Amino acid sequence: MNQAVLFMLLLLGVGVLARNQTLIIAVAALLILHYTGAGSQAFPFLQANGIKIGVTIITIAVLIPIMTGEIGLAELQAAMGSSYAWIALASGIFVAVIAANGIELLQNDPHITVALVVGTILAVAVFGGVAVGPVIGAGIAYLAMRVVQFFSTLGGG
Repeated sequence: MNQAVLFMLLLLGVGVLARNQTLIIAVAALLILHYTGAGSQAFPFLQANGIKIGVTIITIAVLIPIMTGEIGLAELQAAMGSSYAWIALASGIFVAVIAANGIELLQNDPHITVALVVGTILAVAVFGGVAVGPVIGAGIAYLAMRVVQFFSTLGGG
C-alpha cells in the first residue's frame, strides 16, 4: 500500500469520525477509481476540471428555485425593500469575489487543499462547524495571504 492510499485511508477515517459525508464520498470515489484502474485517465481530467464542474453544479442548485418559480421577480423586488436583503446581497457579492480568488489559489497551489480539508474537518469535528468547501476556504486563505503580504512589505521597507 503506497503513501497516497494510506493518506486517503486516513482522510476516510477522519471523515467517518467527523461524519463528513462529502469527504467520505470523495475519498471513496477516488479510491474506487484508483483500484479499478480508471484513475490514470480520470484523475488528470478531474484535477483540471473538477473545480469548474463543482462550481457549475452548485450554481445549478442555486438557480433551481428560480427555474421552479419559487423565486421570481416579485420576490426579488419585495426582498430588496429589506435592509437585511441588501446585507445578504453584499455578502453574496463579497463571498463570490473571494471564492474566485480561491479557485485561482487552488489551481496554482494544490497543496493548499490538504490544509483546507484538514482545517474544515477540525472545524466540523471539534467546533461544530459546517463544511462549506475548499473554494471559499481557499478564497479566505487567499485574502488573508494578501493581507499578510501587504503588511510584510510595509515592515520590510
